[in-house]
Formats: sequence, C-alpha cells, structure tokens
Amino acid sequence: MESRKTDEWGSGIFDFYQDVPGCCYSFWCCPCFAATTTKTYGESLFLPLLDMFGIIPPVNMSMRVSLRQRYGIKDIMFKDCLFATCCSPCSWCQMSREMNRRKT
Repeated sequence: MESRKTDEWGSGIFDFYQDVPGCCYSFWCCPCFAATTTKTYGESLFLPLLDMFGIIPPVNMSMRVSLRQRYGIKDIMFKDCLFATCCSPCSWCQMSREMNRRKT
C-alpha cells in the first residue's frame, strides 16, 4: 500500500474491504480493537473504556481529531462527531488503516 502524504484520509469510512480481518475484529469486539488501535497510536490501552460513559464517544472523537492533526488531514469536526457516534467500529477501522498506511 502506498504511504504518500496527503491532506485527505487514505480510505473512506466504509472501505472495510481494504482490511477485512481488522474490520471483522472491530465489528465483533470493538472495545478490544479500539484498545489495540489506541495503543498502536501511542496512548493508553485502557483509554477507550471511557467511550462507554458518553453519548458522543469522547475517545473515538478525540483520536480522530488527533490523528487528523498529526497527519494534516483536512476534515470537519461534525464528521468526526457523526462517525464516532453512529459508526464507531467503522471509525476505528478507518483510523487503523490510516496509521498502517502512514506507518505510525
């Protein structure tokens, strides 16, 4: 997979076919996948547990914003909020694919 730097996500929110095993893992055990992804990003393995206490998952949303800032991805907070709230497993998969693509 190409690791060029752009100001866009390397894959769409529903591009699960780019990492079928990872997306299956996220779908069947999202808390475990979120913990693995958060640890790979360099944060605490237990940070995703905080997502269980909010309407808008704070860790998912903050990870998306942080990842966008780290890689210079241009997007809007509304989409981060929408994806974190309504498509959490897909959001975690997209972040994982992005880190793999950019070799974080």
